[in-house]
Amino acid sequence: MNQSPMQKKFPKNFLSSINLIYLSLGCLSIGLIAALVWFFVANNFKTYRLTLVAGSKDGESYILSKAIERVVEAKNPKIQIDVVETKGTEENIEKLEKGEAQLATAQADIPAGRSARTVVFLYPDIFQLAVKTNSEIKDFADLKGKRIALWQKGGQYRSFLQVAAHYGLQEQDFIFVGNNSKESDEAFRQNQADAFFRVRALGNRNIVDLVQKYNARLLPLDQAAALRIKYPAFEPAEIPKGVFQGSSPAIPDVNLPTIAVRRLLLASDKVDSEVVRQITEVLDSHRQEIADNIPDEFADVRPLVASITQPTTTGGTGIPIHPGSLAYFERDQPSFIQENADYLALILTVALLVGSWFWELKSWLEKRRKNESDRHISTIIGLMKSVQEKQIPATVGLEELDKVFAQAATDLIDEKISQESFRTLSEAYKATRDVIAHQTDVPNEKSDRIPKIPA
Repeated sequence: MNQSPMQKKFPKNFLSSINLIYLSLGCLSIGLIAALVWFFVANNFKTYRLTLVAGSKDGESYILSKAIERVVEAKNPKIQIDVVETKGTEENIEKLEKGEAQLATAQADIPAGRSARTVVFLYPDIFQLAVKTNSEIKDFADLKGKRIALWQKGGQYRSFLQVAAHYGLQEQDFIFVGNNSKESDEAFRQNQADAFFRVRALGNRNIVDLVQKYNARLLPLDQAAALRIKYPAFEPAEIPKGVFQGSSPAIPDVNLPTIAVRRLLLASDKVDSEVVRQITEVLDSHRQEIADNIPDEFADVRPLVASITQPTTTGGTGIPIHPGSLAYFERDQPSFIQENADYLALILTVALLVGSWFWELKSWLEKRRKNESDRHISTIIGLMKSVQEKQIPATVGLEELDKVFAQAATDLIDEKISQESFRTLSEAYKATRDVIAHQTDVPNEKSDRIPKIPA
């Protein structure tokens, strides 16, 4: 059977294909809604358990970390933090890189792994070098061949070697005493070491004890600016006169130049940004509560809470800032829309203008299609009148009527008229054909062969 132009344009399986597309889109929409619901539920009820590695239990970073743990969990019950004791910065960074920890405290001068991201600067760590009061040692270079109360592990040890290298000294130029920090402290107390070196916050109780009770004399480290050229994380600092003892004699008896490095709170780049943002908010907005959660026996650590600051890319660490931390600290900065309001307004104006052009074009095309359909309908009505008024024979009227309908079908295929207009035209065609057919003996055969219009 010969196919009509309409059947060639819309094959028999066309409607089935359309239905399949609609069914696929429906399934996709349901799946998308289900995924969004799952995402909402999962993110609103999920508990995040994080491990924070923080050095020795008697160190400032561990004590501060325990207080941070308590306040974060109180403010955000969905975030649970386990503070774990370690041997120091090197182990902390190693565990962070291996995925055994998600948070870590670290000295800024110790290279971090690829996954490390800075959350905040916690407080400054100060290089503190001391010798016995009666010692002839006057500066760092005089330590060559001497016994140093320093454990050969961790960030403090690496910092010491970095300073030593600046003075042209190597590891083998020293005798290191103590297999851990406690043994090193005890060696200095028992006069089994000539000097001790620590990278700790000012006021550290162990250092205060060594200085006040065991005849320690602090030495200056006055080449911080030169050291910073090679070690950007080093910052010039000062040990204030009398910080260890204010009464006569003051310890130290003058302000001493030294070096500082920042103690960082790091997070793995795999930790959810929103979780880090909430932790950062607690660190910045609830300092007093953090200080209050430090036990009285460690009251000397409380002032360090005031040192918690926003990280910068100019701190010499080379460690990127975690997106969650950035999201919190940049919350008051103008949004992209605010910063680019003028450009966006221009783009919106142009978009509206172009949109109005397309709307006008669409309206013009629809009007043109309607005019074309109206022209065909007018021709059909004219043919009916001509037959009724005996101006043309009914058979001629039917032939011309079929020609008009055939042309209209072609115009539909060529998108010169719309399907809706074509339906109206078809009704007019059928009604007119019935009227003309009654004017003659010609049977109304073609009326049953009118092509069906796609829905």
